[in-house]
Amino acid sequence: MPAPYPQEFRDDAVALARKGEAPISTIAKDLGISESCLRNWMKAADVEAGTRQGVTAKESEQLRE
Repeated sequence: MPAPYPQEFRDDAVALARKGEAPISTIAKDLGISESCLRNWMKAADVEAGTRQGVTAKESEQLRE
């Protein structure tokens, strides 16, 4: 199933949330997504960056093969 939002949109949303200029709930509402969705994207970005434990998208793809 394809992601409902492009990766660029997700990356921009995470960057905006990390600036800390507004509460995450406000940013999520302005972007038309749920707060939990934005928080999940932030966690996934941390995994991809290697700052949080977890399975990266590339590793997940390899496991599916």
